[in-house]
This record gives sequence, structure tokens and C-alpha cells, in this order.
Amino acid sequence: MNEEFTCLCVDDEPLALEVMASLIQRHSNLKLMGKCSNALEAMERLKQQPVQVVFSDINMPGVSGIDFAKALKDSGTVVIFTTAYQEYAAEAFEMEALDYLLKPISPDRFAKTVKRIEEYFDLRKSGNAEDSTLNEGHMFVKSDGKLLKVNYADILYVEAFADYVKIWTQEDRRIVTLQTMKNMENALPPEKFIRVHRSFIVAIDKIQSVQSTAVKIGNKEIPVGKNYKDPLMELIQKMNLMRR
Repeated sequence: MNEEFTCLCVDDEPLALEVMASLIQRHSNLKLMGKCSNALEAMERLKQQPVQVVFSDINMPGVSGIDFAKALKDSGTVVIFTTAYQEYAAEAFEMEALDYLLKPISPDRFAKTVKRIEEYFDLRKSGNAEDSTLNEGHMFVKSDGKLLKVNYADILYVEAFADYVKIWTQEDRRIVTLQTMKNMENALPPEKFIRVHRSFIVAIDKIQSVQSTAVKIGNKEIPVGKNYKDPLMELIQKMNLMRR
């Protein structure tokens, strides 16, 4: 039997609450425990009945979804933001949100979020602790209860996953460890890696092509965030000058 995940929806728009409830009820492994029209109501409800996942709007009167997420930090409850506004994305990911859903939310997009929920709680059960040891040419990261050696030369890119990161290496191997993107960015050698998005760090020598909004590594197209575009283009220009 699949594990069931308890959920709470928070939104000041009644129609949006009904849409979220409908999406949740399509998935047998999600159990909707309630709907709240504001963050204060949700916080009171969570004191009485904690849940594993909160789907929260951001732009709400009184306490915003961002401040609500801050209040939930270290509670064990994961937050998935649901909003009509793209501009909140950077701040949402700083809060280590598990996902960021732009309204209107399609069933297919929501299904991907459910997969992220399943994967996240599987990782939590595995008991990965935040741990990494740096050495010249490689690092050790804790994953699946053991320290794994990861050569910098083997890393293709690093992807944010709430309070975990996924390290993707050659041959499409994935290593998941409890670590923040900020710590990972600081740990990786800056001459070999560059952050191109709030959710991605890439190996510079693995970049095959660069577009205005994405870089390509193998078969993966990785988005370039607008706040990271200028440093990336400066790096590419510098590399071109060095090759002349």
C-alpha cells in the first residue's frame, strides 16, 4: 500500500481552494485534512492537527505565504507554494519550498508535484544527514547512510530539492544529500562551477550550448535565471577571449 501524505490548503480565494482540493483528491496517496482562508487560521489548525504538506498561496492579506512558510521552518511540514505571480519564485525557493506551482495549475503539472512529495519523504525516511567533506579534486557527501566520493570532474549539475540537493553525474547517476544550495555553491570550486538559476549549479566545462534563457548539458536543458544571466555571459565572454 502506498504511503498516504496529509495535506492542508491555504488560500484567500474560495475558488482556488476548491481547485486545489479537486487536484489533491485525484491522488489516492494524498489526504486533504482541511482548507483555510488565511495563514493565521492555518497556523491555529496546524497546532491542533499537524500535516506533512501545506499548499499555500503567497499573496494573502495579513500574513503572507512567505511569512507563513518561515513560521513553519523546522516544523517537519513541507511547503508547496501556489500562486499566480512568477515574481515570488526566487524568494519562495530561498524558503526551500518543495515546489512552486503557477496558477492555473494543470493536472499534469500537479502530478509532477506529487512525485516530488513521494521522493522527498522517501529521502527523509532514509535518514540522510547534512554532511560533506571537501578535498582537492573531489568531495565526500552523505547519501543513503554512507559517505560517497564524488569527483568534481564527474559532476554535470546540481539541482535543488527543498532542503536536499541532487548531484547529477555522468551516465545520468543521481546522488541525493541533505544540503542547501547555498552551502553547495560555497563548497564547489568557483573556477569549475557556476550557479545559473536558484535551483541549478552547473559544471562549466560540461556546458554544450548557451541560449538566452537556458544552457544545455547532455540532453538536459537547464534554465538560466534572470539574476544569474549576466555573470554567466561574462564568464562565457571571458572564456572566448582566453581562447583567442
